Amino acid sequence: MARKMLIDGEAESVPGVEQGTNFDFDLFIIGAGSGGVRAARFSSNYGAKKVGICELPFNPISSETIGGVGGTCVIRGCVPKKILVYGASFGGELEDARNYGWELNEKVDFNWKKLLQKKTDEINRLNGIYKRLLSNAGVKLFEGEGKIVGPNEVEVTQLDGTKLSYTAKHILIATGSRAQRPNIPGQELGITSDEALSLEDLPKRAVVLGGGYIAVEFASIWRGMGSEVDLVFRKELLLRGFDDEMRAVVARNLEGRGINLHPRTNLTQLIKTENGIKVITDHGEELIADVVLFATGRAPNSKRLNLEAVGVEVDKAGAIKVDEYSRTSIPSIWAVGDVTNRMNLTPVALMEASCFAKTVFNGQASKPDYSNIACAVFSIPPLSVVGLSEEQAIEQTKGDLLIFTSTFNPMKNTISGRQEKTVMKLIVDAETDKVLGASMCGPDAPEIIQGIAIALKCGATKEQFDSTVGIHPSAAEEFVTMRTVTRRVTGSGKPKTNL
Repeated sequence: MARKMLIDGEAESVPGVEQGTNFDFDLFIIGAGSGGVRAARFSSNYGAKKVGICELPFNPISSETIGGVGGTCVIRGCVPKKILVYGASFGGELEDARNYGWELNEKVDFNWKKLLQKKTDEINRLNGIYKRLLSNAGVKLFEGEGKIVGPNEVEVTQLDGTKLSYTAKHILIATGSRAQRPNIPGQELGITSDEALSLEDLPKRAVVLGGGYIAVEFASIWRGMGSEVDLVFRKELLLRGFDDEMRAVVARNLEGRGINLHPRTNLTQLIKTENGIKVITDHGEELIADVVLFATGRAPNSKRLNLEAVGVEVDKAGAIKVDEYSRTSIPSIWAVGDVTNRMNLTPVALMEASCFAKTVFNGQASKPDYSNIACAVFSIPPLSVVGLSEEQAIEQTKGDLLIFTSTFNPMKNTISGRQEKTVMKLIVDAETDKVLGASMCGPDAPEIIQGIAIALKCGATKEQFDSTVGIHPSAAEEFVTMRTVTRRVTGSGKPKTNL
């Protein structure tokens, strides 16, 4: 969408709005998740005089009418998930501890309800912190459902059903996304990640449908807590879009931890029985589970916003179409985060919100930069990556690539006896020596890759990696001691994959 930028403080006016028009708010935001709260605070700090934001009432399990300040990440996503990952990791740690001299009973009890309450206490605390952040920034918070009724008008339906209408010079949509369920018989017997984070009882037997990071993470969580887990996915490998070599490592680790993998498989039906939920696969296989988790994707939260009536364009999936500055087809309406379906990560929503605030209220036109964004899959052990995968580098570059890999037994495992290798990988442009991508699967991978991401953002070369003195003994030092090329991928005849 090519159009002139709209920046407050400049002579440019809002298209379709008369000069001198008074608005109730300089900015009104629908959605108080990570992106919405960041945009509200930064816009206020940059000089927006009146900022309003609305959010649905709080509950750990979301619906079309339930949400909570803090959004998916804080309430029913990254934060509670990571707490459960920590909890599940102790299972393996306790096993490993025996060879380090810790005399433990053969049976160690795990109290799921205690961890669940601690998790709930933490998200309640964070929900309160986010509300205080808004209040301290002078942002007016409304609890209720917001929708757009005009290019410069929003309507908030409060909890008692009363409707409030406000005008705003700028409207920002930051409503995120919601988990989806597959359309199969008995789907009502399954749960999504929302419910999985708030189960009253730990399942003894779990079936997880999906091959993405949510599926892999919950499989790791439940297995780490002692559950029997079957992970069902349609492709040959898990984690489509990640480096194929690293995907294979993750699959090997999951199997090594006792998770049953079912590649090239889908579910066709769920049936309630006396013994649990009978799960039927498209191969005719039958599994019995206490819980069936659907981790089959998320959809943008845009259906109830009245976008079509106002003229805001969306794609077939319901994602709001925006330009490179996060502006929609209506010049006064903007959108950030998962509702735009660009790169659906919490830190990316924060970046988009920051750029929006700079652009509109700080006179500094800012485009989000999606290059070299690090991310992690919090499986046990975790996978973390930054930059290009080998497959992406093959597709996007013309010249030869140098692939450096290192597979080793972490020092901790030499004593514990755990048979689980750490794998590291660097993708290097043979002509420029620039490091195009880095990935790691092993303990502390996200913590290590976050540092590597800074180097890639600065355009580091392999020579600069090699000239860096490592910290010894550490796994991280392996990234600066990979001297020997594992393989060279020539520019012509590069293979592609769709596993």
